[in-house]
Amino acid sequence: MTEITCKLLVIGAGPGGYVCAIRAGQLGLDTVIVESTKLGGSCLNIGCIPSKAMIHVAEEFEKAAHAAAGKTPFGLTASAPKLDLKQAVAWKDGIVQRLNNGVAALLRKSKVKIVHGRARFRDGKTVIVETETGPRTIKAETIVIATGSAPVELPFLPFGGNVISSTGALALTEVPKRLAVVGGGYIGLELGTAFAKLGAKVTVVEAQASILPLYDAELTAPVAKHLAALGVEVLLGAKARGMTPKGNALLIETAGGEEKRIEADKVLVTVGRAPVTNGLGLEELVLDMDGRFIRIGERCETSMRGIHAIGDVTGEPMLAHRAMAQGEMVAEIAAGLPRAWDKRCIPAVCFTDPEIVSVGLSPEEAGKAGLEIKTGKFPFAANGRAMTRHGEQGFVRIVAQAQTQLVLGIQAVGQGVSELSSTFGLAIEMGATLEDIAGTIHAHPTLGEAAQEAALMALGHAIHI
Repeated sequence: MTEITCKLLVIGAGPGGYVCAIRAGQLGLDTVIVESTKLGGSCLNIGCIPSKAMIHVAEEFEKAAHAAAGKTPFGLTASAPKLDLKQAVAWKDGIVQRLNNGVAALLRKSKVKIVHGRARFRDGKTVIVETETGPRTIKAETIVIATGSAPVELPFLPFGGNVISSTGALALTEVPKRLAVVGGGYIGLELGTAFAKLGAKVTVVEAQASILPLYDAELTAPVAKHLAALGVEVLLGAKARGMTPKGNALLIETAGGEEKRIEADKVLVTVGRAPVTNGLGLEELVLDMDGRFIRIGERCETSMRGIHAIGDVTGEPMLAHRAMAQGEMVAEIAAGLPRAWDKRCIPAVCFTDPEIVSVGLSPEEAGKAGLEIKTGKFPFAANGRAMTRHGEQGFVRIVAQAQTQLVLGIQAVGQGVSELSSTFGLAIEMGATLEDIAGTIHAHPTLGEAAQEAALMALGHAIHI
């Protein structure tokens, strides 16, 4: 059995893992990374990147369809559009492949050794990797668990046949005529919206009383309105019960306790994600757990010395950029640098139509924390750039501490607001006040002006409303 020794071993080459390995290599650490599938993890291969590619395809198709139907307010007309979904999927796969190659090149540039295979702990310093050429033993001073998460499978709706996960939805080569989506969270609504724009009759089944339950009603209202405009039926307080014997319909129980049958060519199940730890050999370790997730401290340390965990395997928020930040930090800790996990906020983005961004505290969260606050909200209906893009639905909202005017949170809903998330996050990380944002000269005409106007409104003197 071939044996490798190294300073740092990273298990999992998703966003957190590969960033950790690259940074460690930059710092001169002898680093090995192990991946059982493709470099880049779920985000790059079957999640963030391919889903955004298909969302873009759907947006472009919808624009062409509106032009063909004479629905554009500025007089653009076109012939009826046609979509070759196989070609769209091939285009998406090409983007993923280029990014795969890019990750591999960056790892090589940082002198990181890549081992393809499935890792299993033998003890707290040793991992056995089953590769195509046989088992390999890797001994490391520090080990980072970055194995990510996978879609949750419901026992009464197992994946297979007409029941698909987000991975299966992104690989479809034909648009289903009827699509049932189980779960009204961000994954279900992002993909459900995209397929509705491509011509599918979409029905969303959500067990809770609202869609996107992690966001407040003020932010989700424009999304619900647009879903209705797309013809998407949303059934709240409804529970999926299984498929019909023929597999051509979803059986549900409505909020009123009535049984209902939803005809569906495909049923997309998006009810959450679970940590990938099966087969990892965690039973050989003594790790404190939070349910199914690995418990970590402010330096992403586990209960065992020399073992860190980052990303989805450590629980919410399951966001690629959180994993990346943790991975970079852990690499620097392994190199002896003084680092700790001390983030004021982690931006959350929902790529629905319109998009939602939430950074820091919402008004409700600030209230529950006992903080006295002031808020300012500026509508995109009064923003020139939003109006000229025909995307004036939505707003920017700022939450600040009443006495100090320290910005506690910024939220937005509207077309293209995902690109504002970095600005919102920077403002909170830098400790900006309302006057800081109001006094910053914002370029005109841009969506970002709405943030300045929201700050001015919270101060009591908005200009354009």
